[in-house]
Amino acid sequence: MPFQFPVPTPADPEDIALDIYPLLRIFKDGKIERFLGTASVPAGTDPATGVQSKDVILSPEDGVGVRLYLPKDASPEKKLPLVVYFHGGGFCVETAWSPVYHTYLNALTSEANAVVASVNYRLAPEHPLPAAFEDSWRILKWAASHSGSGLIPEPAEPWLSEYVDFNKVFLAGDSAGGNISHHMAVKAGEEGLPGAKLDGIIPTHPFFSGVEPVGNERDLPPQVLAVHEKIWRLVHPGMEDLDDPVINPVKDVSKAGKVGCGRVLVCVAEKDALMARGVEYGEVMRRCRKEPALEVEVFKSVGMQHVFHLFDPECEEAAELMKKVVQFINGASTNV
Repeated sequence: MPFQFPVPTPADPEDIALDIYPLLRIFKDGKIERFLGTASVPAGTDPATGVQSKDVILSPEDGVGVRLYLPKDASPEKKLPLVVYFHGGGFCVETAWSPVYHTYLNALTSEANAVVASVNYRLAPEHPLPAAFEDSWRILKWAASHSGSGLIPEPAEPWLSEYVDFNKVFLAGDSAGGNISHHMAVKAGEEGLPGAKLDGIIPTHPFFSGVEPVGNERDLPPQVLAVHEKIWRLVHPGMEDLDDPVINPVKDVSKAGKVGCGRVLVCVAEKDALMARGVEYGEVMRRCRKEPALEVEVFKSVGMQHVFHLFDPECEEAAELMKKVVQFINGASTNV
């Protein structure tokens, strides 16, 4: 069944300060009504895959933490890749506890036979950027501290110390999470990530923008790009324009080339308003670094919309996308 966005509750327009449907609505009295991402499901054992999950909260006061996923037949004798996943939602909705992400990441954990750490970061507008980046980096460093390299994790988590191969760490995410995955990879390249080696990043339908329209953006109704800018100005109030490096990271090619990994799989959807930005990102990443060169592939889901795989996980195209991501994580060529 196709996903249907929730119907907003009736409200007097005079009481509304900002309305960004289908994400959220802000009232003049400061109240925030989120339309998406408010539901949550508990961690546990997934009956379909046998994957186990648990939550680790690093900051009880603001909910910053991680939901960990462990494959059914995991054994400390065979270390597994670690996928650190950043959820989407325009930096302002959704959580790591969301049913949509819980379903997807149970499946990814099972298919890839990897440990997955789904990051729960603070949301705008209550916590504008760079809060999401700060939280994501904190979680990434915490995870890497379990590698046995001399760092002492706090709190310590045995699923990470016992099951993870820290030479095979991946950063992945959709939409806003795709944006985060890039910026975390650059930060790892610039500052280092003691105890861990980034193998690759997987930005899926990444939320990038820019001042000058590119590709299919030129054919979009003006209101679509206006909504994108409205989101950016809400979540990143310090921006000057849409060529801000947070928003348009490939504007600075030399900076983009500092990603601390050797492989990039960019996933785009043909009917996504963000498709051209993802394609442009892939093209720039191919040429942004000569030594060592980046291995970059752009994988397009034909005929599909933004994050379709989350809302229609049973469709054929979602299965194809999952196969591509799993191949990438397991080190196989994605060009098959």
